[in-house]
Amino acid sequence: MTAFVALLRAVNVGGTGKLPMTELKAMCEDLGFSAVRTYIASGNVVFTSRKSASAIKAALEKRLHAYAGAPVGVLVRSAAEMTEVLAANPFPKMAPNRTVAIFLDKAPPADTIAGIRGQKNEEVKLGRREIYVHYGDGMGTSKLALPAAKAGTARNMNTIATLAKMAAEL
Repeated sequence: MTAFVALLRAVNVGGTGKLPMTELKAMCEDLGFSAVRTYIASGNVVFTSRKSASAIKAALEKRLHAYAGAPVGVLVRSAAEMTEVLAANPFPKMAPNRTVAIFLDKAPPADTIAGIRGQKNEEVKLGRREIYVHYGDGMGTSKLALPAAKAGTARNMNTIATLAKMAAEL
């Protein structure tokens, strides 16, 4: 059994995409995942499974689509990958609540940095399948637009650290 973290896109943010975490936990258990635990109401779930990451993604997206009546994106990382994302943070001395990793299904496109718009004092670095952003003044006032991040989902370093720890404990 491998421990995984699944990150849902656009769940319980700004009043849209409401999905009670009890429902998400039940869906994961119905799909055969074990030791299922959710973390905060923004679509984070940790579990173990014998399935591959791609099979987990497909099964969870299909189930969420049936539930929501619309596609819900899911990004999946193994426990080891989640730990690697945390360790690879290029802004380790910056406030963890102002630093995010935007999770993607594949490597960021080569033109990611060139496509940035509205950048003020945000710093952006590319990871393996992530885009790291440090928001100097916080996300609330940022006008940063990252077209390459459109299909991704962001989590701050505090959340990533907690999810990595939860997954490592499984």
